[in-house]
Order: sequence, then C-alpha cells, then structure tokens
Amino acid sequence: MLELLVILMADDDISQGEEGHEGHTHAHDEPTEEDIAQMYANFEKAGKISASVLREAPKLVVPGESYFDIAESLEKMIADAGGKPGFPVNISINEIAAHFTPEADNAILIGETDLVKIDIGAQIDGCIGDTAITVDLSGEHGKLCEASSAALEAALAGIRPGVAVGDIGAIVEKEIVSRGYKPIENLSGHKLEPYLLHAGVDVPNVGGHRGYEFQEGDIFAIEPFASTGSGHVADTSQVEIFALQATPKLRMKYSRELMEYVIGNYFSLPFAERWLRNVFKSRLTLSTALRELLNSGALHPYPVLRDTGKGMVSQFEHTVIVEHDSAKVITKI
Repeated sequence: MLELLVILMADDDISQGEEGHEGHTHAHDEPTEEDIAQMYANFEKAGKISASVLREAPKLVVPGESYFDIAESLEKMIADAGGKPGFPVNISINEIAAHFTPEADNAILIGETDLVKIDIGAQIDGCIGDTAITVDLSGEHGKLCEASSAALEAALAGIRPGVAVGDIGAIVEKEIVSRGYKPIENLSGHKLEPYLLHAGVDVPNVGGHRGYEFQEGDIFAIEPFASTGSGHVADTSQVEIFALQATPKLRMKYSRELMEYVIGNYFSLPFAERWLRNVFKSRLTLSTALRELLNSGALHPYPVLRDTGKGMVSQFEHTVIVEHDSAKVITKI
C-alpha cells in the first residue's frame, strides 16, 4: 500500500526543483490511514469526472469538427467539473492507435468516415481516472469496436486478487481473436499511482507469461486495442506529448524556466506543447526550450503510435480498484 503514495523518481530534484519548489509531496513519509483513504477518494472522484466527460465526447466527434476544438472542449469540461487533465486528451484516428493530441494551430478536421478513439483522464491531486471509447462515424466498424469493448468487459470480470496480468491478457486476446481481429501486442493496460500514469506494471493484450498478480487495493487502467492490421504499433516522427523524467542542469534561461513551470504545474504527469503556448508567448523560444529539455534527457517523449499494417484500430478503457474478490470500475457512471 505504501508504494501507492510514494512517488519514486530517478532524480529527487523533480519534487523540489532547482529552486526548492514544494508544490507536491515527495517525501518518503509513511502514509497514514487518512492519507490512504483520501487517495482512494481522489481516484474515485477523478474516475467520476472522467466518466461524465467521456459520456459527452461522442456529441463532439462529428464530421467537420476540429481535433483542436474537441480536445480543448473536453479538457475544459474536466476543469469545469473540478478536476485537471491528467494527460492531454488523445484523439487517435483510424490506424493511429495512441498519443495523438492536436498542436495549438492544428487545422485538421474530423472526416466523414473516421474511426475516432478518445482517451481522457481527469486527475485529482495526481490520481487519474483513465478511460477511452471509440466512435465509428462510418458505421462500418461495429464488429471491430465490439471486439475491444467485449474484451474490456471480459477482462474486468476476470480481475481479482491472485489473478496474473498475463491471465487477463489471455482473456483479451481470446475475445479479440475470436471476432477475427488482432490484439495490439505491444500496447497494454497499466498500473496507476498518484502522479504516475504508468506505475511499472503492465497488463498485456495477449497471453503468455503470467507475471504480476493483482493485489487488493491495486489501481489499474485496462485498455484492449483491436486491429484489422498487423496488431503491432510503431512510433511515428510526430511528438506532441511529453513528461518530465529528470532535472538536469540546463544551459538556457528559458529552458530552466520551462522546467520549473512543468514541475510546478504537471510534476511527472504528461503534458502537451499547446498547454504551454499561453504561458510562453514566443513559439520559437518554446520550441528551443523544449528541444534542450529533450536533448538533455529531462523529458520523456510520447511519439504518436501507428499500426504498422495501417489497419483500423479500436480501443476501450476503464480504470479499476482491485477489491477483495472483484474489480471496482471507477470510470463508469
């Protein structure tokens, strides 16, 4: 239980910053029962916000609507409901599986027949409710959507203490393959902890090695991906999402200011370049500072991921708390 409240980063400077920023608890203090109860309450509140916002997403995903407006609207809904975005809204179309969020001047519009994956996560004090749906505007990919949706429901029904993550992967794989599609083998669900979107344990979308066994109190995001293509994703050259992973010494003043801003506002959670445009007015200065942070190893990039066979991809996702004999879904209303 202690690990759920202690953020273990490679460099303790992430918690303090170069100038003693103290915006987040990063002490190795043992949490009290009250701390633990508050953490679970935060996860559940974040889950409810995410669920309520995601329910509105299909109304926004219409042909001719801009990716930018959809992302900004959903993130505003999260804020209006009392949360903050735990990561930038992902809007991944067709063969793009994950990690696409629009840049500030993005003019791309939703197409008439797009298969649109919306992945969102509200956070309360770093506790994220991670959830996703797929919207099929063509009406031609119902079976593909059913494959990932049914796989999610079967996976959720199978989670309880003592069950291995590989066992859940086998359930996901069976549901998707039985419908004639391929699970994406190198994408997975993931353990969640405060301020850690990926907390070191993955839940595969295929069977194999049993691996980690779920424990009571664990919090996981389960997200099956089904594909008509290769069932394997690869990085593209586009990167719009980043997360702080270290605090090295930086040469440029603007780079140091950017790192301090990220520490104070996002800590170790992912953020988008477009979130910074109103803070750092010069696009050139911002791009240069981001480049130094990337080159120095301060930032972890999240490249846009594409199915290597350029097949259509569907995704559904929920966040759960593992209870005594089942999993409680916290991103359903």
